[in-house]
Amino acid sequence: RQKNRVHDSWVEFFRSQRLLPRLELTQQCFTPEDRRRARYLLDHLEAYLEEPAYPSLLHGDLWCGNVMLGSDGEAVLIDPAAAVGNREFDIAMTQLFGGFEPAFYDAYQEAAPLAPGYSERRDLYNLYHLLNHLHLFGRAYLTAVTRIIRHYAG
Repeated sequence: RQKNRVHDSWVEFFRSQRLLPRLELTQQCFTPEDRRRARYLLDHLEAYLEEPAYPSLLHGDLWCGNVMLGSDGEAVLIDPAAAVGNREFDIAMTQLFGGFEPAFYDAYQEAAPLAPGYSERRDLYNLYHLLNHLHLFGRAYLTAVTRIIRHYAG
């Protein structure tokens, strides 16, 4: 299940509708110290993430497995987990599990360049997806999750 309650702030939405529910579902996987770090991270998200000047409709689960070719040869997106927020969230997901062809990122940058510092925010956006995988598929994702939490929350 995915929460999608509307918020006035992208950062608050990401905190309360994405990260917090997944951290609650996976808390038994963490040491007390990593739970403390996760709480710190949630409390300080504004220090790391930016509010978008123009919120975007997000696919929410944009990876190569959710892109297909239609009968007309055009790309078709499937299996959305839609929300409204910072477009960096979708771009980050495209890079989590192998990524798309370089031409995709070149065209994206030409059409709508990403804000400076995106590469530092990318892992934080992908924390949601990794927490989801930790919950659904098990502890194989714990190392990646704790690495990100420790990076941002010391």
